[in-house]
Amino acid sequence: MVTQELSQGRDDRRPRLWLIGGTGEAVILAQRLIQGGIPCLVTVTTAAAKRAYPEAPGLTVRVGTLATDALADFIQAQAIGAILDASHPFAVEISQGAIAQAATLSLPYWRYERPPSVDVDFGAAEAAAAEPAAPGCSAAPASEVPASKYPGQPLRVPDLAAALTPDILTGQRVLLTLGYRWLAAFRPWQDQATLFARILPSPVALNAALDAGFTSERLMALRPPIGEALEQALWQQWGITTVITKASGQPGGEDTKRRVAERLGVALILIDRPQLAYPVVSSSLEETVARCEDWWQTQKPRATF
Repeated sequence: MVTQELSQGRDDRRPRLWLIGGTGEAVILAQRLIQGGIPCLVTVTTAAAKRAYPEAPGLTVRVGTLATDALADFIQAQAIGAILDASHPFAVEISQGAIAQAATLSLPYWRYERPPSVDVDFGAAEAAAAEPAAPGCSAAPASEVPASKYPGQPLRVPDLAAALTPDILTGQRVLLTLGYRWLAAFRPWQDQATLFARILPSPVALNAALDAGFTSERLMALRPPIGEALEQALWQQWGITTVITKASGQPGGEDTKRRVAERLGVALILIDRPQLAYPVVSSSLEETVARCEDWWQTQKPRATF
């Protein structure tokens, strides 16, 4: 249910753009749309995400989840004239729903997609044996830490199921940075690996992690972005040998994890992004904003102010 809204007072007959938020790039896009005078409705799923957006004329921020079977009514009620999807690369359901409604209602749909990180050799010279522990952190003794099975370049897997294998998990000290919704899948592996998780600081995330069998000493509640020094210190403190994360690109901290994994000799397992058939997709903020501006120029003569 949608629960909160900012910047009220618009004429209901005025068309506006629906910006699907959930990423830092969505905040940048919202700011650019405001500067261009384009009326914009942003949807986010948490109150914390809402706080990143400014209060400004022409900008509305709604907080809450949107059921895909209610999107048609939502679009009509909110006078949506075009859709800009800047959701997280793994937020498949809302993207699929928006694409379907755009096709049904003949609305423009544009996808802003984070550019993916590329495989780079960060320098094997910075090996774990030569890297001192961060100040104030005591890494697990080497005799207690199993050797990494996949040192060097990240191991890419197509989905979560491909990461749930004995070859990746058994006997390892594994850090999960996947979001709380995926933690339940690791419950059967709690006796075969030593599992740790970093989650958002919210009651929902904490309860999900506890329900999945994670104990309090194997959890860290922290909101991204995570600095490289802190990332490395956490891995060393817990004696991590394997990290499983999403291929969310540089804004999602993927590049930081790649560098730390290379430096410490930790196995990095990257779950590839879901592949969707976006009608129009771009990894350029400027190109995306230009499309929105071109659309708004066609709408201004028909808008009622």
